[in-house]
Amino acid sequence: MTPRRPPRGKPVLHTDRLELQPLTWDHLPELTALDADEEVMRYLDRPRTPEQVCERQLARMDPTHDAMSLGYWCGYHRGRFVGWWLLTPEGPGWAEIGWRLSRSAWGRGLATEGARAVIEHGFTTVGLERIKGETMVANERSRSVMVKLGMRHTRIEHRTWEDPLPGVEQGEWLAEISRDEWLAQGS
Repeated sequence: MTPRRPPRGKPVLHTDRLELQPLTWDHLPELTALDADEEVMRYLDRPRTPEQVCERQLARMDPTHDAMSLGYWCGYHRGRFVGWWLLTPEGPGWAEIGWRLSRSAWGRGLATEGARAVIEHGFTTVGLERIKGETMVANERSRSVMVKLGMRHTRIEHRTWEDPLPGVEQGEWLAEISRDEWLAQGS
């Protein structure tokens, strides 16, 4: 795949195996396929229609995120789309990290590899003080990624949902990492 030109303000991130490109409208077909997969969405939401994905794309492309060098990146491994990573502002000096990968990318360490690049960008380029993440307690794979990233489990929250997913009764698993903790890891 030909690399896309990144939006102003947000760099392309690289790891040993991934190229993380700033999200653009050109990524919509890949995002639509990803969000339509019931297994991918198992711990997130119900599978989405193309119209719902398009609506979400508007929020994902928030220009204020780009201006802060934050937002969403689409990841490619050997030229093939594997998923996306996000780093979105939550307050002064802190942001939330997340990821969503296609099933073909599961179990290969790509979620962790991409998330490390996003965390490094957040702490070194953006100057964040803290990064948080959350997932359903039932989502063992995402919890494992957070632990591999050095994120510290902070609490479990129980929330009320209009249309709860199976496993939601176990709660949301919250974790975070500070810049000092990240630096202490030798990152």
